[in-house]
Amino acid sequence: MIMSDRGLPPPPTAAVVLFGEALPLIAAYGEKLATDGVVRGLIGPHEVPRLWERHLLNCGVIAELLGPGLAVVDVGSGAGLPGIVLAIARPDLRVTLVEPLARRVAFLEECRDALELTTLAILRGRAEEPAVASEAGGADVVTARAVAPLERLARICLPLVRNGGRLLAVKGESATAEVAQSRRSIERDGGHQITIRRCGIGTVDPPATVVEVVRRVRSATKGRS
Repeated sequence: MIMSDRGLPPPPTAAVVLFGEALPLIAAYGEKLATDGVVRGLIGPHEVPRLWERHLLNCGVIAELLGPGLAVVDVGSGAGLPGIVLAIARPDLRVTLVEPLARRVAFLEECRDALELTTLAILRGRAEEPAVASEAGGADVVTARAVAPLERLARICLPLVRNGGRLLAVKGESATAEVAQSRRSIERDGGHQITIRRCGIGTVDPPATVVEVVRRVRSATKGRS
């Protein structure tokens, strides 16, 4: 693929189909990743040629698992993947990015302001901190990408999910093995209906692999989980 003068490859056809009218916004975000993101060490320079396929499209197709108007918390957002991509693709969502490192938070704030993402909030902290749970808890959906092994991820993310809500963990080829290894632990931590989803079939190749975990609904007599 031929590189643009500024570093970001031109958008593939799948990006036009997936993002539609939001294509200029997602391209601007991609350019920010390809330039400032590399300079500031948020992504490696070798990732630039594959930003569309490996990162932007891979995150964008997750939107097909999200109903309208949901409150989404993206844990360990890093450079904004998938949180910023979802906020761009789906402006109806209320997205909160949770990130502990100040330099990453600064980058996320710059992206939010430059792209005028008015439904995007940014919270500095770790998912397991009480202050984060107080401010971001009760989400319809929590997303996470390349944050931690599934067992630990469920332990720190499920407390932020409302009863009956979902954790969407973006995984790769290890998804099946991780689910098999961690199913019992996840169920002890309040998760159930653990399902591997393939997103973007027919749009991206390969499809994105997402492990979906539903937070079990507890009856009032048993207390809240």
